Amino acid sequence: MPRILGVDIPANKPLHIALRYIRGLGPTNSLWVCEKLKLDPQRRAKDLTDAEIAAIASLLDKDPTFLVEGPLRRFEAANIARLKEIKCYRGERHRKNLPVRGQRTRTNARTRKGPRKTVAGKKGVKELR
Repeated sequence: MPRILGVDIPANKPLHIALRYIRGLGPTNSLWVCEKLKLDPQRRAKDLTDAEIAAIASLLDKDPTFLVEGPLRRFEAANIARLKEIKCYRGERHRKNLPVRGQRTRTNARTRKGPRKTVAGKKGVKELR
């Protein structure tokens, strides 16, 4: 598996697909990287030479338009920390670990809220008879 910017990209996938495993690179940017370095996007990642891997890494590292991996994660964490610090609604939702973008929480939202916590003390239907 070739390793670019600390990420193992899958060897048996085409280059333009394999580059998407790097956080911050999507379909358009991965094709742009291939075009910029004159690499065939359909070529398998395992066929890359060490020089080509180094060229990809240096392009992603030096180009200011790309924020990938570590710097991108720090940028996102700083944005969330700022929202929490100013105590805006979105920051409070992050703090409470609830959905941030207006989704309903009466039902669903199990991924964000975690497993159900049963509340004891409610009377069942049979006990009312």
